[in-house]
Amino acid sequence: MDDATRKAVVRRLASAAGHVKGIERMVEDDTYCIDIIKQIQAVQAALNKVSVLILDNHLRTCVTAAIQGDDAAERESVLHEITSVFELSN
Repeated sequence: MDDATRKAVVRRLASAAGHVKGIERMVEDDTYCIDIIKQIQAVQAALNKVSVLILDNHLRTCVTAAIQGDDAAERESVLHEITSVFELSN
């Protein structure tokens, strides 16, 4: 992962962690349920953005290198990794 992506991911994770602590305080303070749910949704959206940043980086580096490489088994392995991330849990 390049430095810019790493810094962006770490920054977003720190922000999400702060929001989770805020949600914890909201629960302890018996805050209105819908307000808590809205904050949980905001954290989920932030984590989804982190996931997109990491996936984008992975596609541009590891996956691209594997696809351009000569090792067919490595190509298949990387492609399987990508598709398995999006499989639905049963």
